Amino acid sequence: MKIALMDSGIGLLAAAAAIRRLRPDADLVLSSDPDGMPWGPRTPEYVTAHALDVARAAAAHRPDALIVACNTASVHALPALRAALEPELPVIGTVPAIKPSVGGGGPVAIWATPATTGSPYQHGLIREFARSVEVTEVPCPGLADAVQNADEAAIDRTVAAAAALTPRDVRAVVLGCTHYELVAERIRAAVHRPGLPPVELHGSADAVAAQALRRIGAGPAPSAEPSTGLTVLLSGRSTDLPEAALAYAEGRLLGAVSPAR
Repeated sequence: MKIALMDSGIGLLAAAAAIRRLRPDADLVLSSDPDGMPWGPRTPEYVTAHALDVARAAAAHRPDALIVACNTASVHALPALRAALEPELPVIGTVPAIKPSVGGGGPVAIWATPATTGSPYQHGLIREFARSVEVTEVPCPGLADAVQNADEAAIDRTVAAAAALTPRDVRAVVLGCTHYELVAERIRAAVHRPGLPPVELHGSADAVAAQALRRIGAGPAPSAEPSTGLTVLLSGRSTDLPEAALAYAEGRLLGAVSPAR
């Protein structure tokens, strides 16, 4: 079994680690676009063109499924990716976990990039899944870039700025960018208010990993013999995991596997 994941940068690590936990026997292909990122502030046409390049680089390695582990690419490029690659290669997009976040009744905050915050796409998800609860959209300028670069000071600064915009009484926070899942515990600590229960965080990595396995008719097998197959593509170039990836537990989990060139 081989699963490919694509993103502009290292945000794909969270979903890749989720696949590794569910199916340690799966070979992984990680395809990202350091030469063209960030995708968030770019036009839909730019995002689509670059996403297609990144996806085709991954598809050349003949995976069984492709996870679009990027909210921006899922918003702008998913139809084009599916038109280009399906039905031969199942393509699984990433949607912010707004629906499960409202199970506790709210209030809910959605942390996302400035481009996604207030977008028709996000508003449509709120109308569909969170109409009955109070929702606060929280823009997080610079947070994805800080995570991408493993810049500790910038992560602290941008998380604190977003936490300051998050209402005190929120019971759940949706992580609306895959990069944010890599610093989930720092976000949880920043939004915790003394005297109140811990805030629930809702990312997409586990759900999208499970959906990818369902699409190819595979179930979880967490005790399977670990694979040594890991292919890392940076703007189409085969290489090792970037150093910044190893700053996160998800990256270190994957880094324990020898790259397959």
